[in-house]
Amino acid sequence: MLWNNQIELGLSSETIIDGEPIKSLTWTSVFCDIKSISSKEFYNGNNLGFKPEMVFVVRTIEYSDHDKVRYNSKIYEIVRVYINGDFIELTVAGSVGE
Repeated sequence: MLWNNQIELGLSSETIIDGEPIKSLTWTSVFCDIKSISSKEFYNGNNLGFKPEMVFVVRTIEYSDHDKVRYNSKIYEIVRVYINGDFIELTVAGSVGE
């Protein structure tokens, strides 16, 4: 693996301040490889209201239940996590219609 791309993994959190929930995102920068998605993933995702766009491969040690990925100034939702030994494949998608 080349690890020549960089993404930011986003972790959502919520705190209560004066009785109001405040949501925030914490970003962590990591190196990754990028894979394309299969046509099966693409069509199945579209049927469920998602638009799977790509797969990022990161080291298992760098992933900790993150739910978002920022790449090229665009924020994606993580819709599938596949653990493969020392690596994790994160399938990401935008909403259909974006």
